[in-house]
Amino acid sequence: MMHLKSEEMNQLQLVEREDIEDEEELFEAIDKLVSLGINAGDIKKLQDAGIYTCNGLMMHTKKSLTGIKGLSEAKVDKICEAAEKIVNYGYITGSDVLMRRKSVIRITTGSQALDELLGGGIETLQITEAFGEFRSGKTQLAHTLCVSTQLPLNMHGGNGKVAYIDTEGTFRPDRIVPIAERFGMDAGAVLDNIIYARAYTYEHQYNLLLGLAAKMSEEPFRLLIVDSVIALFRVDFTGRGELAERQQKLSQMLSRLTKIAEEFNVAVYMTNQVIADPGGGVFISDPKKPAGGHVLAHAATVRLMFRKGKGEQRVCKVFDAPNLPEAEAVFQITPGGIADAKD
Repeated sequence: MMHLKSEEMNQLQLVEREDIEDEEELFEAIDKLVSLGINAGDIKKLQDAGIYTCNGLMMHTKKSLTGIKGLSEAKVDKICEAAEKIVNYGYITGSDVLMRRKSVIRITTGSQALDELLGGGIETLQITEAFGEFRSGKTQLAHTLCVSTQLPLNMHGGNGKVAYIDTEGTFRPDRIVPIAERFGMDAGAVLDNIIYARAYTYEHQYNLLLGLAAKMSEEPFRLLIVDSVIALFRVDFTGRGELAERQQKLSQMLSRLTKIAEEFNVAVYMTNQVIADPGGGVFISDPKKPAGGHVLAHAATVRLMFRKGKGEQRVCKVFDAPNLPEAEAVFQITPGGIADAKD
């Protein structure tokens, strides 16, 4: 009976969701360019290159668009002109920006203390990065978010699907089951709403992101998890000689993540590793810093530092955020995922 109820609730929520989408149209489908005289064959070429929305098209340079097989400079100019008629990419007022920010959804982490620290939860339209040593709770938060994103909006969820790109092989579907039970959801349905890919090289990781646009333009996704963002770059590029190339490729991938977040109104949660910082100074007892350097530091909107507390407790500190004060919150890892710490 309980399963039936939860299924009914899911259907109800999705119906409501369709109503919402009609009202505010988060993105303009690329197919709309046909009405402005663009050839359907050219639109198919754009889709094959991973461009499914006019918003996404405007995020590409003309140079990268002419790199798509079969698109000449003249065609690209014509396509961009048509897209500009559909999407306003000029200046807007601060009040308009405030209105747009109303479409931001905050997804609960499972811990009230952590939600309060983050101003309500993990936000859509931005990249949230968590870094810390192994077993500091980064992947546990990822697993909890896989479930909480699927909760209805009135329960501080995202009412959408989840995409999970795993570079370290740490995703465990059996871990999702007790978390789903804690939130009173059907574990089978929750797992069906998660799409998962295991990446083995940085190129594979980038291609997986390109393929996501097709899925996100068709179905309501609310969360993209990359766990971890840097691991494959640290393996595929070695030594100082390849550092510049590594950072350039990393920058391209982070730019792609930012575009996905803004194009489809999804939250991007990525985990990062730490590196020893021998020059960290005498006064710092534990000199570690996040990997990825300045390139990664500038790409992430909110940076969270995780560290171990006593027992199962973990501490999250806001390391960098445009709208949050530097503060800390203590949470706990339980069989049902991330929860408030018990004293």
